[in-house]
Amino acid sequence: MIDPIFLDTNVVIDLLGEREPFYESAARLATLAEKKHLQMSVSALTWPTVFYILSRYESGDSVRKKITLFKSIITTIDLTDRDINLGLASTFRDFEDALQYYGALQAGCSVFITRNVKDFASSELPVLTPDEYISGRVALHR
Repeated sequence: MIDPIFLDTNVVIDLLGEREPFYESAARLATLAEKKHLQMSVSALTWPTVFYILSRYESGDSVRKKITLFKSIITTIDLTDRDINLGLASTFRDFEDALQYYGALQAGCSVFITRNVKDFASSELPVLTPDEYISGRVALHR
């Protein structure tokens, strides 16, 4: 069975921006998705944020190419008015985190992958770092 996982924006920035020391584990997730061992999703909110952050360090054309390539192995989840209302009414301190979380829930993701695990303390989904997720997969397949 293919794991449906949700990637928080920081993990996508780590991958596409090749940010050390986080790049390697983000790249391993992408490799698993390319090999169809998992299904990765992000919210539509991720793309403008990724573009904004990365275009501060490299050309917009370069960022567009990276996003276009990455979109071939990832699903984009649309945010709905319901997600926004849930986010506004939630106990999340960061509204963007709330929107990401409720998007992941409505898409049926089984795991939320982020480097900011503490920001999702009240999550109903398991929340793991990329390294924790990869380590758990390795342990399951031994």
